[in-house]
Amino acid sequence: MNHFIKLGLSTVGISFAALVHAQPVAYTHPIPFAPAQYICYKTAAAPVIDGILEPAVWQAIPWSSAFVDIEGENKPIPEHPTRVKLTWDHTYLYIAAQLSEPQVWATLTERDAVIYQDDDFEVFIDPDGDGKNYAELEINALNTVWDLLLLSPYYQHSPPHAINQWDIGGWQHAVHIDGTLNQPGDTDTGWTVEMAIPFQSLLALSQSAALPANGSTWRINFSRVDWLMEPESTVYTKKRNPATQRPYPERNWVWSPTGRIDMHRPETWGLVQFSTRDAATGLVPFHTTSTPQVQWALWQLYYSQRIFHEKNGTFAVQIEQLGTPTIHWPGFRWQPVLHATAHSFVIQANDAEGNTWEISHGGQLRAIPNQSR
Repeated sequence: MNHFIKLGLSTVGISFAALVHAQPVAYTHPIPFAPAQYICYKTAAAPVIDGILEPAVWQAIPWSSAFVDIEGENKPIPEHPTRVKLTWDHTYLYIAAQLSEPQVWATLTERDAVIYQDDDFEVFIDPDGDGKNYAELEINALNTVWDLLLLSPYYQHSPPHAINQWDIGGWQHAVHIDGTLNQPGDTDTGWTVEMAIPFQSLLALSQSAALPANGSTWRINFSRVDWLMEPESTVYTKKRNPATQRPYPERNWVWSPTGRIDMHRPETWGLVQFSTRDAATGLVPFHTTSTPQVQWALWQLYYSQRIFHEKNGTFAVQIEQLGTPTIHWPGFRWQPVLHATAHSFVIQANDAEGNTWEISHGGQLRAIPNQSR
């Protein structure tokens, strides 16, 4: 077993012998690991960003799977369907969203307001999938936006988490309403969103700082916040719980469920794989590898270490103390290696394709170039 242990464990109130014999812990995720998958085909014709999904660009591009509840299949199917399309060229990532909604409303008009206080559509992008430095983009039916740079997920308690003053340069966005905005007297069909996000503006989010290539895969997710509303005279108001007189909680509908009411779990987001093929010439299958499974297993070990530390005041020093997850991949046996001190750790593992991955106590996943274990 390859690990190292720093002296001075008694300073955290536990002897080495007690630490070695501490009860194993294992993180259990609320839902099975099954991130949504999507092929992002290249386009030769850039869409006009006006919120209207013109057939010349979007018709041949497949829709994503329908959104589900953020907590997964244990929760009801969303009341109003939502789906997205993606395409790209050498400059932009293009996103189209279709949100069915009989009551289209919005109130916020100031950029960088807390847009999810309205019904909204949200985009989360972590190009290198390291769990750090990712973008959150929100838009409401008034085409008001909020763009944030997240340095780390909120649960990691290592502020500053978000840079609210960050503006993603060159971002184009538009909304089209199929119905009437803020008019309770009729029934709407819904609203559509178009975005063009410059790849140049996303380079700061990636350790590798690379533009997409054929077959490259990014961590991306989409969310829709939906409030229960009711008409009051000529306006919509949030429906209130009679017992508390507070608005009912928002519904969180997403493309790839995180298992918790928390979008800030980048390791659970969907997998968007880029293809240089034009969708009009024919579709290609998603190229599946062992990498996402190995990465997810490392994240489970990371969470197990957090649980172990909460119980014992120090990190586990033996991999067996963390209930090593199982990976199902033909002919492959993964063998994670733990290096731990009282106050820090790294865990490394190869995937079946020969890549080496490492996760640290700081909650960052990264590839180790040309390094064997």
